Amino acid sequence: MWLIALDTLPAPATVEMTVAAPAPTVCPPAYPAPALVPTRGIVRRELVTDPAQIYYLYVPPGIGPHAPVLVAVHGVSRNAEEQARRFRRLARQYGVVLVAPLFPAGRFADYQRLGLTGPGARSDQALQAILAEVRQQTGVTGQRMHLFGYSGGGQFVHRYAMAYPGQVTAVAIGAAGWYTFPDAEIRFPHGLKLNRRTALRLQPEQFLRIPMAVFVGERDVRRGRDRPELRQTGRVDTQQGLTRLERGDRWINAMRAAARDRGLDTVYGYEVLSRTTHSFAISMKRGGLGERVFYFLFGPPPRLKTKD
Repeated sequence: MWLIALDTLPAPATVEMTVAAPAPTVCPPAYPAPALVPTRGIVRRELVTDPAQIYYLYVPPGIGPHAPVLVAVHGVSRNAEEQARRFRRLARQYGVVLVAPLFPAGRFADYQRLGLTGPGARSDQALQAILAEVRQQTGVTGQRMHLFGYSGGGQFVHRYAMAYPGQVTAVAIGAAGWYTFPDAEIRFPHGLKLNRRTALRLQPEQFLRIPMAVFVGERDVRRGRDRPELRQTGRVDTQQGLTRLERGDRWINAMRAAARDRGLDTVYGYEVLSRTTHSFAISMKRGGLGERVFYFLFGPPPRLKTKD
């Protein structure tokens, strides 16, 4: 038998392996977001999927796809074009895309309550279709909007925010006739309790996070048969007060208290417009409604560019 010392055996061959280095990550160059194509003033649009649905659009020059969107909703006079026209200057100054839907009486008899309690089409769904088209055709990418409504439009915007809080950044209400209070025990539209067959649910834990403000003329106190647009029933009078001034004040206080009870410090505002009656035009001219609304929704006005 031959005995071989282990230390006399040749060492095993060394195999060298070359591992390819990972390819460097190539980051695409950072290009500025493309600017939106401005409209030539205010344009009247027909919804592509529903030509009977009209809205007015203004896209200021020099803004990008992340520009904020303001939806302005008319009252029972259906003055959508006037709202767009009177807000245009401020929209340009602030760089805001302006959308003013038109809800004709024959089709949207219950638009103030989103079409949930009366005859006619659903105004909330119509607005969503309009905004989807605006985003597609203009390139606006934000999914949230700012809301303003006057009179019946004020009813619409605060109820829309309650129903779709994830779509709304802030709400400004001009002299709504009456309101939906944050009370889950009272049936809608006086409170939050909806019919079980309605898919929507109004969740105060969500909508109470949205900043809201009410603006009412100091002379907006008239009642009677010459004011049929103002809801005048014993139930509403008892719950909310006799005039738009009282009702706006009570509602803001109720919203503020409900938010505070949930540990929220949401901003709620209530402003009285001097020398102003129940008129959108007069509120804009005398009461400075436009400037007040834009300040609440978007902050101080941007400084105007000066020439070198």
